[in-house]
Amino acid sequence: QVQLVESGGGLVQAGGSLRLSCAASGRTVSSHTMAWFRQAPGQEREFVAAISWRGEYTRYADSVKGRFTVSRDNAKNAVYLQMNSLKSEDTAVYYCAARVTPATESSPQRYNYWGQGTQVTVSS
Repeated sequence: QVQLVESGGGLVQAGGSLRLSCAASGRTVSSHTMAWFRQAPGQEREFVAAISWRGEYTRYADSVKGRFTVSRDNAKNAVYLQMNSLKSEDTAVYYCAARVTPATESSPQRYNYWGQGTQVTVSS
């Protein structure tokens, strides 16, 4: 079993930056694909970014390409999301997810473990 805990969310002005962290415990996630999703009020959960278990492959939603960067540190059992040039439409609860098999999938149904989420609010 894997437990995921996100941190780093908060309130930031448009154009600002935040770095989200996801700490895994209970079992190493060094062989898992890791991803970030987000969900705004009244909206479905949507894919943001994913990273392969060794970090050699990444995948991004078109809406965040060039602004967000996903990375991981397997020694620390952690994954990160650096968010730059934030926009009001980035406001959402951000979730960390882990998938036990390869492939940087974008569908939430493909992920086995989820964190509780961290709120990101971007003021315009």
